[in-house]
Amino acid sequence: MGRDDLTAVLRSGPFHLALRAAIEARGLALQRIQFRLAEQGLHVGVATLSYWQQGRRRPERQDSLRAVTALEEILGLPPAALTVLLGPPRPRGRGVGLPPGARRYAELISPVSALDRMLAELDSPADGRLHTVSLFEDLDVGVDRSGVRRRCLHVVKAHQEVDRYVTIFQGDEGCDPYLIEVVPIANCRLGRTRRDAASGMVVAELLFDRTLRIDETHILEYEYRDASGVECRDYHRGVRFPTGQLVVQVRFVPDAMPVRCYRYTQRYLNGPDIERTELTVTGHRTIHMIATEVSPGIVGVRWDWE
Repeated sequence: MGRDDLTAVLRSGPFHLALRAAIEARGLALQRIQFRLAEQGLHVGVATLSYWQQGRRRPERQDSLRAVTALEEILGLPPAALTVLLGPPRPRGRGVGLPPGARRYAELISPVSALDRMLAELDSPADGRLHTVSLFEDLDVGVDRSGVRRRCLHVVKAHQEVDRYVTIFQGDEGCDPYLIEVVPIANCRLGRTRRDAASGMVVAELLFDRTLRIDETHILEYEYRDASGVECRDYHRGVRFPTGQLVVQVRFVPDAMPVRCYRYTQRYLNGPDIERTELTVTGHRTIHMIATEVSPGIVGVRWDWE
């Protein structure tokens, strides 16, 4: 790209095209740019730089904006040449762009420090930019009483532009999150994954093939496969946004059958049950629950082994 072309795209934008043109004109590899930023105490991953120049993500956090200012110098651009193309900051804060009734993670689970850290590492906004329209979850419990496979058929709707779903999973007590695998099945592919041993939590990106516009829907399928081998007594879903339908099915094997099963709801994880109803195991060794017009909170099933 010639200097005149670069000047034109710096004048008109958008940001990602201008950044890409400036990198091409300077002839620097992303790894070299990352190194130059690190010399200034700015730590930006090569993947993040790539996402910025592809338009898949935009710098918004304060440390990211400082990196853009440094990029202008590294790429030999006039001051604010890239920064001005970002425009004013997007609205932030609780409730911005979210469906009515949405709740924060801190209102559902405690503590949230590990989750906040992992989301920050993925540069993922806490609101997720998506909410659930409907969700079908299918859990297989093995002969060792552990939850070996959890499959999800998930219909989501964008309340902001978004190109990925960030799935959050907390394994059973005593699990090894490094033995929990997130497997994309349909309409998504696996991005970055973070794990926290203390909480047993796994956070992973499921990437779409394009950016969803506001109010667009998407269907994705994915699995969690857990080789930890720890006993499973409960399966629940934290619901942050009002949800049209939630279905949970649990499948047992003949040599590991529970003696009693329940469905329940809570306002927050490990809080008192708001609702508790006994479930009957079918002849196919399954239990299930269906909830419609689900309010934010915790919805799940649990069972007694003895």
